[in-house]
Amino acid sequence: MIGYYILIGAIALVSWLVSNQLKKKFAHYSKVQLRNGMSGKEIAEKMLADNGIYDVEVISVAGQLTDHYNPKNKTVNLSEAVYNQRNAAAAAVAAHECGHAVQHAQAYSWLQTRSTLVPMVSVTSGMSQWLVIGGLILAGAAGVGFGQWIAVAGLAFMAVATVFSFITLPVEYDASNRALAWLKAKNMVTPEEYKGSEDALKWAARTYLVAAIGALASLLYWALQVFGGRD
Repeated sequence: MIGYYILIGAIALVSWLVSNQLKKKFAHYSKVQLRNGMSGKEIAEKMLADNGIYDVEVISVAGQLTDHYNPKNKTVNLSEAVYNQRNAAAAAVAAHECGHAVQHAQAYSWLQTRSTLVPMVSVTSGMSQWLVIGGLILAGAAGVGFGQWIAVAGLAFMAVATVFSFITLPVEYDASNRALAWLKAKNMVTPEEYKGSEDALKWAARTYLVAAIGALASLLYWALQVFGGRD
């Protein structure tokens, strides 16, 4: 288990560093005011309209970096700092979330696959590690048998969550690419504002990348414990 704690500690440290850098970037680009004077809400509504999407509502939600697109009720949910603000960071986030709405409207395959996995992952992700650990304990006490199968089932659940993390990557990167392309094509931002939006979205994407790598590393570690030697 010592190896696992070292692995988790290293991943947690990298995740914290990336997340902290992301917050700094957004704080910095929140000071770069948009020359066009549009708020995050107005940016989002224009991007939706420019893509022929009129059945998606833009609403405000509490919290910081809580922005997301909900395909179930077709809402672009913008945090208070994005919804009302008129800066490069707000423009980037608002356009990114609308990128997901465009993906949904155009039946983007990776988004559809991710949405299909959401119910399964929400149920299995919380129990996967406990199944693996419990199965290993049983296998150690009674030998290879029922406990081994429980551990393998836990690994299968963990594998689904890992696949989900990697499927999330093209979904997020594509949404950012759509957002930046639209901001540039429609001259919504100046070159300076565009660079700020691009940099902010790059750091946001890196949080998903770290999460995916962490999920894969954890899966490989527990796979070695189940099928190989244990420390």
